[in-house]
Order: sequence, then C-alpha cells, then structure tokens
Amino acid sequence: MTSFYTSLNGLKNSQTDLSTIAHNIANAETTGFKKSSVEFADIVANGSAANPRLSQGLGATVAGISQNFGLGAIEQTGRSLDVAIDGDGFFAMRNPESGQVLFTRNGNFQVDATGNVTDFSSKNLQMFDVDATGAVINPGTTVDAVVPITNGAGADLSSIQIEKNGNILAAYSDGTTTTVGRVALATFVAPTGLQPVGSTNWEATGFSGTPSYELPGNGRNGQLLAGALEKSNVDLAEEMVGLITAQRNFQANAKAIDTATQFSQTIINLRS
Repeated sequence: MTSFYTSLNGLKNSQTDLSTIAHNIANAETTGFKKSSVEFADIVANGSAANPRLSQGLGATVAGISQNFGLGAIEQTGRSLDVAIDGDGFFAMRNPESGQVLFTRNGNFQVDATGNVTDFSSKNLQMFDVDATGAVINPGTTVDAVVPITNGAGADLSSIQIEKNGNILAAYSDGTTTTVGRVALATFVAPTGLQPVGSTNWEATGFSGTPSYELPGNGRNGQLLAGALEKSNVDLAEEMVGLITAQRNFQANAKAIDTATQFSQTIINLRS
C-alpha cells in the first residue's frame, strides 16, 4: 500500500524539520548565527502523459534547507575589537595554514602576540592595504590585517580602533596614530548558496558565486558598528511555534501509518 511509503516520507520530513528547528534554538545566543528553514515539495506518482484526473500523490519530500541572512539584533559591548556589520557584507577570514578564506558575520576579533588581527580560531582578518594618506593601494587584493606592535619611533602599541568606514587605527604610547589598513567586506550574488562549515563560518560555492570585496559603506556591504556584535537572528517564539507544528505533523503521519496498518490487518483477516 502506497499510504505506508507516503506517511513514511512524511515522518522523515518532520524529523528533518524538527532537527533544523532544534539547531536554530540551540544557536539562539550564538553571535553571527543565521537561522534556516526547511522547504518541502510534493511528489506525484504519474508522468506527464497520464490522465491529470487520475494523478496520485506520493507525499512530500525535502526540496531544500534555506538560510535566512536577515540582520540580527545589534548588542553594544564597548570593546574596541568587537565589530558588527549593518548591511549584507561578510568579514573575510584566512586560515594561515591552509590559505582557505572563510566568511563570517561574527566580528569578535583579537590581536595576537605578533600583531595579527584574528578570530577566536586564529584565522586572519582580511583588509585592504593603504598608503600614507589612508587611500587603498590595491582595491582588488586583500591582505592579512597586521598591526605593528611598535612604531618607527620604538613606541609600544597602546590601543586599536576600527572605524565605521573600515579604517584600522593603531595608537602608540608616544601619542601617534597610524592607519594600518581598511577592513575588506565580501558580498555574494546569492548568499543563500554559501556552505555553512561551523563556528558561524561559510565558504563560497558555485551556488553563491565568487566573493566581491569592497570597502564598508559601498554597495550592499553596509557600514561597520564598532564596539558592538550582531546576535543570532533566531526568533525563539517563532521557533517554538514551528516546533509544535512539526511535532503535530509527525504525530499525524504516525497516525496515518497506524490507520493503514489497521486496514491491512482487516484485509488479511477477511474470510471467504
């Protein structure tokens, strides 16, 4: 009986929906996290040449799991190396060992002992090189963000500040300030095609297209908000409603299997 397989597909779909919602809820407080939702499509048993009045469905299947890159809430932290993006851009982070560049919305940065601006997993923030006047030298090429620990006069680094236009300013103990570079933000033609790789990082794919690097404030990038972080865009109330709906769908499909079993048992028990 096809009803068994139809309901079994429904159970599997509900399980996928439950898993996705559970993942969203688990990351409700994860900085830079973007929620996902499951999209379903119906399955038709007959081909295009069949009589449309006799077409029979075989349930539903998972058409895809779409990511929602809507802006999350901005939380003020007051920390100079916490940066949020008020737009569609991504920070570009390069793995110093493999050279792979990943993309993130988590702007929680730090400076290591050699002056590299990194994330918590030691990937290097990408920036544009600038000349003495602060103008970008090579707009199409990004480099690792490195802040000199001492300046030319031998003064020690005292603080770092990232401005809303992307300027990375290094202040030294002798009172001088130097523009080290400007943060490079990446945008994609189809950001929903980015592949999540964990730790709120994504990698480019053929579906997303190649990254386009621009300065903050240009195009869809958005400006930077210093001393702030972007929180998860998960709405817990919405997810709880979705959780209840997915649970009810699971129960309904399980009941349909139970009913089909009773029908089968009745037919088997028929006596001539």
